[in-house]
Amino acid sequence: MADSFEFELVSPERLLLSEKVTEVVIPATLGEMTVMAKHAPTMTTIKPGVVTVKLASGGVKKYVVFGGFADILPTGCTLLAESAVPQEEANRDLFQRRIDALRQDISDAPTDEHRTRLEHMLGDLTHLNHAMPHE
Repeated sequence: MADSFEFELVSPERLLLSEKVTEVVIPATLGEMTVMAKHAPTMTTIKPGVVTVKLASGGVKKYVVFGGFADILPTGCTLLAESAVPQEEANRDLFQRRIDALRQDISDAPTDEHRTRLEHMLGDLTHLNHAMPHE
C-alpha cells in the first residue's frame, strides 16, 4: 500500500477537502504535477484545471480549480485555490460567467503584462471548459 499524507484543498468560500490521500494530481502552471508522500518541498502556482485526489480510503475525488498555488511538503500538501468546486458542480453556466468576467478584466487591464497574464488564463479556462464533460 502506498504511503499516505495529509491533503487540504481550500478556497476563499470553504474548505473543500481535508483527508489522508495517497496521490494528488494538480494542474501546476508549468505542467501537470503528481504529488505523493515524501515529496520534496515545493511551492507552485496553479492554473485552471482539474485536481484528481486518490484517497487513502480507496476512492477518487475530482475538483475544478480556477488558479491558486500549492504548498507541498514531505508530510502533506495544501492547495489554496482562488476558487474551486467539486467536478460534478462545474457546469457551462459557471464557466461562461468566469470567461465573461475574464474578458472584461482583459479589456480593463492597466498594463500589457497584466493583459497578457489574463489572456493566458482565458486560454486555459476556455480549453478546460471544452474538455469538461458537461450535461
